[in-house]
Amino acid sequence: MYRGNDAIALAIEKKDGILTAEQVKLSFDSVSGRLIKEAIKEGQEVKKGDIIMQLDSTDTDLSIEKTKAQIAQLDAQINSQNGAINVEYAMTDTQEVQTFNQIDQQKAAIASAQATYKNKQIDYNRKLQLLEVGAIAQSDLDDAKMALDVASADLAQQQEFLNQLLGGANDNANTQDINLPTINQQRQEIDNKLNDVEALIEQKKQLEVQLKELEVTKSRLTLYAPEDGKIIKILAKQGEMISANTPVVLLESNRRYYDIYISENQVANLAEGDTINGKSIANDLTVPGTIRLITQAPGFADLKQSREKGQADLSAFQIRIYTDDVEGLQTGMTIEVTDDEFTKR
Repeated sequence: MYRGNDAIALAIEKKDGILTAEQVKLSFDSVSGRLIKEAIKEGQEVKKGDIIMQLDSTDTDLSIEKTKAQIAQLDAQINSQNGAINVEYAMTDTQEVQTFNQIDQQKAAIASAQATYKNKQIDYNRKLQLLEVGAIAQSDLDDAKMALDVASADLAQQQEFLNQLLGGANDNANTQDINLPTINQQRQEIDNKLNDVEALIEQKKQLEVQLKELEVTKSRLTLYAPEDGKIIKILAKQGEMISANTPVVLLESNRRYYDIYISENQVANLAEGDTINGKSIANDLTVPGTIRLITQAPGFADLKQSREKGQADLSAFQIRIYTDDVEGLQTGMTIEVTDDEFTKR
C-alpha cells in the first residue's frame, strides 16, 4: 500500500526501453549516373562489402582507356627522346675522341711543316751566301726563295687547320685535357633536350593523377554495404538517374541500443563505459550492454509531486545502452533494467 502501483512508483523500481537499431542512409559518394543494377531486396541481410547497387560506368571506362592511351603515347615519346639523347651523347663522345686524334695528327703535320720550313730557310741562306761569292746563278737563289715561301705557306696552312680543330680552345700540351668549345656546345644542346623529356614526364604524372581520379570515380559507381545489417528500404529503382550524395538505400545496422531514464541518485554510481544487464520482457533473455551516453533528460522525464510516497521531486537522467549481440533478440523488443542493477554498484 505504501509503495503503490502508479507510474511514478513503477518507474522508480523498473526501467524499460525499446531496443532500437541504428539506421544508415547509403548514397553514392560524389558521383551520379543511371542506376543499372540493384543487387539487394528489402528485408535482405547483407554483410560488410556486399554490392548494393551499381551505376553505369560507360563514360568513365572510356575516359580511363583514353587516359591510358595518352600515358602509353607519352611513354613512347619519353623512351624515344631518351634513346636519341643517348645516341647523341655517344656520337659527341666519339666526335671528341676523333677531334683529339685529328689535333694530334695536325700537331704532327705542323711539326713536319716546321721542319721543312727550317730546312728551306737553311737552304735559302746557304745559296744567298753562294750567290754573293758568285758560286751559283741567281736562278738557283730564286728557286730556293720559292721553296722557302711554299714551306712558309704550308706551315701557316697547317697551323690554321689546327686552330679550326681547337675552335678557340687553349692548346694544352696534353691533348686529352683540351676543353673543346664545339663539343661543349653540342653537350649543352643535348642537355637542353633533357628538359623536354622532363616536361613529358610531368605531363605523364598529370595524366597518372587523372587516371587515379577516374579509377576512384569508377570505384564509387559501385555502392557497397559499409557494415553488416538488413535492408529496410530501397529508395531508388533500376533505370533511374541518381544524383550524387542522395540516399538510395536505408540500412538497419546491427548496432542496437535502448534508452532508459533514471534518477540523479541512481546515476551517481554510473559512468560511460560501464556494463549493465537488461532483460527482454518478451522472451526473458539476459541482454548485456555498455553505457555509451549519460546526459540530463528532458523535463518530462523528471519525477514530480511524489512526496506523498516519501519521494522528493527528482531530476531524471537519460542513459543510452548499446547491447551485445544476443541470439533471439529482435529490434523493437522492450528491454527492462531492474533497480538492482543500480543498487549493487
